[in-house]
Amino acid sequence: MKRNAILPYVLIMVMGILLVAGVSTISIFYSKEASGDGTQEEGKEVALTPEEIYAQTCMGCHGENYEGAMGPALTNLGERLSDEEIREVLVNGRGAMPGNLVPGDALDEMIEWLLSLQ
Repeated sequence: MKRNAILPYVLIMVMGILLVAGVSTISIFYSKEASGDGTQEEGKEVALTPEEIYAQTCMGCHGENYEGAMGPALTNLGERLSDEEIREVLVNGRGAMPGNLVPGDALDEMIEWLLSLQ
């Protein structure tokens, strides 16, 4: 009796496809679950301080001590820009800096903090 040699390969292919689909589904579920950025506790939004926002979104370009790296220095910013100009930059970005890095509800506090940097 002659056996069909292609049947084992088809079964392996079907099991492989099912395995990939299952792993993909599981990883999508866990990535949605883990996609929180640590700003929620028990379903409530936790407001970040300007220092935390700076550490998360600004430090890479403006430096750890606000001295400037890829981006300009942020010390004595009030001497170069007005409050409204700072707001415009934070909302819309400027040059290579993207806009909307600071949440809208923390914008005023962030502007005050930036102006206080010496």
